[in-house]
Amino acid sequence: MSAAMLRKNPQVEEKKVYRRAGRIQELEHQIERMFLRLRLAVVFGGNKSAEGAVIEATGNPRSWKSYETVARDIAASMVRAGCKEVSLMPDDMRLGESLREHDAHLAWLKTGGVQGHCSVAHAPAMMELFGIPYIGHDPMMAGILDSKHVFKRQLRSAGLPTAAFAIVLPEAGHYCPEEDPVFMNAFGEAEGPFIVKPVSGRASLNVMYVDKRADLAAAVEDVYGKTRNFVLIEQYLSGAEYCVAIGGPVISRGGTLERLEKPFIFSPLERVLDADEKIFTSMDVKPISGERARLLDPVKDARVRGELEALALAVWRQLGIETLVRLDIRADAHGRLHVLEANPKPDLKAPANGVTSLVSIGLSEFGMTYDDLILSIFADRMDMLLSERRGTADRLIRLI
Repeated sequence: MSAAMLRKNPQVEEKKVYRRAGRIQELEHQIERMFLRLRLAVVFGGNKSAEGAVIEATGNPRSWKSYETVARDIAASMVRAGCKEVSLMPDDMRLGESLREHDAHLAWLKTGGVQGHCSVAHAPAMMELFGIPYIGHDPMMAGILDSKHVFKRQLRSAGLPTAAFAIVLPEAGHYCPEEDPVFMNAFGEAEGPFIVKPVSGRASLNVMYVDKRADLAAAVEDVYGKTRNFVLIEQYLSGAEYCVAIGGPVISRGGTLERLEKPFIFSPLERVLDADEKIFTSMDVKPISGERARLLDPVKDARVRGELEALALAVWRQLGIETLVRLDIRADAHGRLHVLEANPKPDLKAPANGVTSLVSIGLSEFGMTYDDLILSIFADRMDMLLSERRGTADRLIRLI
């Protein structure tokens, strides 16, 4: 589906009245009252090696990271916004007791999980079980967005463009593409190039460029050996690589809340690749800086910006996403855009010393700061909880 078709699609273009339209001042007053008494827990990834974190340590198909530094940035921003009580706690098997001990009203989930399959879904699933309202994707959406193969199937079913792909689980031994009907159905006689990656991962870790089909087996077995999970073989697209962020319609600008007529789409940028860089190098190796990401100009890059925004809006609405994601998108040799993946918890590190995040880098264009972004995420979630999830938000309702 082309960007032009996306813009004409009535399912994408219909104007939706979001939640409590026109009641933004009421939301501001509710948040002001809430901040006086709210006990917020910012949850980061627990370490399975810590005493008491798990009953028994197991494997991590998804590359683990604590995100504690980012959690501290979020907590500090919420304090600056006026929230009086903010605590940090790890996501592990003691989380329920920690929330009970702090008598937390709300959790902000900045965690990819501790261990096991679909670990990003564990914390929201616990919040659902505990009855604690939270900021983050629900368990099913977290799993869909973090599982690249499931997400790409969702894109396909919605008619949205994504690179050709095959899913591999080489448990039986040496992988042979020609003997794999899934691969042959996806790629036929194509000789490459390909991308081989884990179905669940972060920061481009364990992602490999494979020039020709003859080298696929070794790459697949390497990724499988590290993750013990499904492996994704994807068509390599040789065009420019882009990112765009999209969040809910309630935003903060200069500390004042606004309600937009549609989701907030921002920070459209091109990832700047070195001459020999086929895929974007992990931020763990090269931190994000202005030299590695080029914001798209509203005038000079108007066409591609429009296409990125149309794609982001279509993905948001077709999949029913409810809070912030970052989409990674790449063009093919003819300039056609394809959605590669969605990051369900994009980096929210506070910009400092020339280092920023792919989400924060474009905020100034909209007259926003990092603190505005954090307050936007919080306020939009409160708006949803208080209007569409009231049955799960009693702890918050009692505060206001």
